Amino acid sequence: MQYKPLGRTGVMVSEVCFGTMSFGKEADEAESANLYRAARDAGINFFDCANVYSRGAAESILGRLVAGERDSLVITSKCAMPMGDDVNDRGVSRRHLRQSVEVSLDRLGTDRLDVLLMHRWSDDVPLEETLRGLEDLVRAGKVLYIGASNYAAWQVMKGLGISRHRGWTGFDVIQPMYNLVKRQAESELFPLSVAENLGVMTYGPVGGGLLSGKYGSDLRPDQGRLVENKDYTARYDETWIYDTASRFTAFAHEAGIHPVTLAVAWTKSHPAVTCPILGARDVAQLGPSLDALELEMTPDLRDRISALSREPALATDRLEERGK
Repeated sequence: MQYKPLGRTGVMVSEVCFGTMSFGKEADEAESANLYRAARDAGINFFDCANVYSRGAAESILGRLVAGERDSLVITSKCAMPMGDDVNDRGVSRRHLRQSVEVSLDRLGTDRLDVLLMHRWSDDVPLEETLRGLEDLVRAGKVLYIGASNYAAWQVMKGLGISRHRGWTGFDVIQPMYNLVKRQAESELFPLSVAENLGVMTYGPVGGGLLSGKYGSDLRPDQGRLVENKDYTARYDETWIYDTASRFTAFAHEAGIHPVTLAVAWTKSHPAVTCPILGARDVAQLGPSLDALELEMTPDLRDRISALSREPALATDRLEERGK
C-alpha cells in the first residue's frame, strides 16, 4: 500500500479509501467486520462514512470496529441529507451541523471527525452560514478538516473565497463522482484541486456496478444497484453509457484483467485523485477492487481505456486548445 498526502492537510492516507455505505444495509454487522478487517489487512487507513448511511447504523458499526485503533485511522463523515421526519433534521444550517456532528461523534465513539464533508450543496442556506458553523466545529476541536461532496467547482471556489476573506477554515477536501463514464470532474474540479492543493477522494469508480462486466448494450442483470436503486438507474440512464460498458468489458477480458480491477486502477491513476473510495457488500466483491493496487496503469493503457468513453468538454468553448 502506498500513502499519499491528503491535499495540504499534512495527513497521509492510503491510496484507496474504504467506503462504508454498505454497513448496516447490504452488509450486516458480521460482514461489515469482515470487510473492515480485509481493508485494514490491505493497509487501508482511510474510511469514509456519512450520517445518512443506513440512517446512522453505518457510523455505529464503524465506531465499534475502530475501537482500539482509532488514532491510526482517518475517518470522514458527512451531513446535509434528511435524517428524520423533523423539518430541521436535515440541511447545512449552523444549528443542524452542530447537532449532526454531536450525534455522529457519539455513534463513532470518537472525540473528533478527521474530515467532515457537506454531502451536497444547498440553495436554502447562505454559504456564509454553513462555513461559520463549520468554523465553530473546527475551533471546538470536534472537526479537524472540512470538505465538500457533490459541489461544482464554482461552489468550492466560492467557499474558499469566503473562508479566506473571513479568516475561517477553508475546504481541504472534495469528494466528486468519477469513473470512466462520469468524467465531468476532469473539466474544472480536478484543475481546481491541483491549483488549490485539495485532497480528492472520488466515489463510484465502478459506476454502481456498471463497469463490473455485468452490464452492457444488451446486458442487464436481474439484481444490482443500477436495477434496484432509482437514483442509480436515473444516473446512468443513457444508451451511450451502456455501450461504453460493453466496450470496456471486452477490453478488460482481452487484457485478461477483471473489469472492476481495471476500472478502479483507471480512476486511481488520474494525477489529481488522492484516492478512489472502494465499496463492497462482502469480502468476495471487494477482492477485485483491492487487486487494482497491484496493477500498473501506464500512460498508454490509461489512454486506450479513456478512448473507450466520451471525453468531457473543456471548461471553455475554445475546443481548438484541447490538443495544446
